[in-house]
Amino acid sequence: MLVIRNGRVMDPASKRDEVTDVWVKENKITGFGSHPEWEADEELDGSGCIVSPGFVDVHVHFRDPGFTYKEDLETGSKSAAAGGYTTVVCMANTRPIVDNPEVLKDILKRAENQPIHVKQASAVSVGFRGKELVDFEEMARCGACGFTDDGLPLTDAGFIKRAMEAAKKVDMPISFHEEDPSLNEVNGINKGIISQRMGIGGAPAVSEDVMVARDIMLALETGAKVDIQHISSGRSVDLVRYAKKQGAKVYAEATPHHFTLTEEDVPNYGTLCKMNPPVRTEWDRTKIIEGLADGTIDMIATDHAPHSTEEKERKFAEAPSGIIGLETALSLGITSLVKRGYLSMMSLLEKMTVNPARLYKFEAGELKEGGPADMVIFNPDEIRTVESFASKAENSPFLGAQLYGKIRYTICDGKIVYRG
Repeated sequence: MLVIRNGRVMDPASKRDEVTDVWVKENKITGFGSHPEWEADEELDGSGCIVSPGFVDVHVHFRDPGFTYKEDLETGSKSAAAGGYTTVVCMANTRPIVDNPEVLKDILKRAENQPIHVKQASAVSVGFRGKELVDFEEMARCGACGFTDDGLPLTDAGFIKRAMEAAKKVDMPISFHEEDPSLNEVNGINKGIISQRMGIGGAPAVSEDVMVARDIMLALETGAKVDIQHISSGRSVDLVRYAKKQGAKVYAEATPHHFTLTEEDVPNYGTLCKMNPPVRTEWDRTKIIEGLADGTIDMIATDHAPHSTEEKERKFAEAPSGIIGLETALSLGITSLVKRGYLSMMSLLEKMTVNPARLYKFEAGELKEGGPADMVIFNPDEIRTVESFASKAENSPFLGAQLYGKIRYTICDGKIVYRG
């Protein structure tokens, strides 16, 4: 039996917030508080630390199969554990694409050997071509947890409506990368003063806005559970807020880089600040924070996107978009949101645990007697320097940054999978 002594247990699902002990037997939480009659085989000191549910990230790229020189299931899982994550959802843009049961089953079988819970989303369209729907019912039966063509925006409204109807039929979320390719000149940088100064065009916020407007109306029409991925535009935040008020089952993700960085950071970080959709203006960043604070944005998701150093060292317009994010997400949330008074610690944890877990109906994201022993223990006041990563990749603008929040332990299925 494992016991965590004297930690501040914070559980957004139950609103529990108290200094107490947590007892674990095998892979379950067996109780809280003092139990003199129980004998512990191992004790962890939680003094000065928060004990929360293990984090849940509904948007990661582990690049496996097909691009394992960037990341693979093993290194991605280690990176997740180092960041406090015990459950992640992998995107389908692998090679081959996850658009058939054979590829899906292979990933899920290999994922069983990982130290955390690795879930897999199915593609929406066969071959990511936006023409033919995958067999939603068969993919759901084979273990897919949701559907997305993330990485390639879907542009055919009629096709998207049919996809939403198929997702509703299997009662699973369908997630969308919202950028209209016809409005983007160069991906990865906001079309604005910085892109103009660099002379490379850019991707305007309206590229996202028109897609979000379309999809929230289709969500209202179909009743599907629709997740707006990595929201970056302030106007899109307003659109999601409107959709929720109208009763649409619309959810939204924000990444740590979108609530931390702006286009003004691009000259400092170069391609390490290139991502789709791009970081935008200070106004957009402020609107994202407002959306997080008032509940318009339900989840913090990293869009963990590993690339090799060689790829990121190319010219800006030629380098791939995306940064890694699993190992800095908590620290950026504490540093950029909690310490600055935008979110309470409980609200931050809600967006990293119970909210994403409930959208996907995972048995995760909460601390309760008899529930899964998936936890993270961290000191929110300890400043750490980001020096290295468990990920295979290092494409992060936050390397070298000093941030609040030091993870001491990550526990998954009752086993310690990371010691910090």
